[in-house]
Amino acid sequence: MAGNQTFTMIKPIAVKNNFIGPILKMINEAGFRIKAMKYTRLTKQQAEAFYAVHAGKYFFEGLTEFMSSGPIVAAILEKDNAVADFRKLIGATDPAKAEEGTIRKLYAESMSHNAVHGSDSDENAIIESDFFFSKMERFEV
Repeated sequence: MAGNQTFTMIKPIAVKNNFIGPILKMINEAGFRIKAMKYTRLTKQQAEAFYAVHAGKYFFEGLTEFMSSGPIVAAILEKDNAVADFRKLIGATDPAKAEEGTIRKLYAESMSHNAVHGSDSDENAIIESDFFFSKMERFEV
């Protein structure tokens, strides 16, 4: 059964390019409710911990450097079928291959300098949400 929660981060390049508002607008218009949100900056060690599942892969070092290069916006989103619906909204990881009108097609610079992160499973949505937010920081909407 599909869950009703997913996790996202607006990545440093999208924050730098002032795309927080337009991205949040798309998320809201797609019917997602924001359950928790924060504007923060990851240290290199935090980025490495968050992306530990990719440790040892060719892109790990570049990914963690990028993710710690500037502020991000982290958020827990809520909607029926949240993970699948959000993955459709953000589009393919490579913006050149993403469908027109998706967040990554509109706001990403490249595959390595992507605009947003989105959980890939209900299980990872919980793990990723717990990485950033305590229970006290979450709100029923």
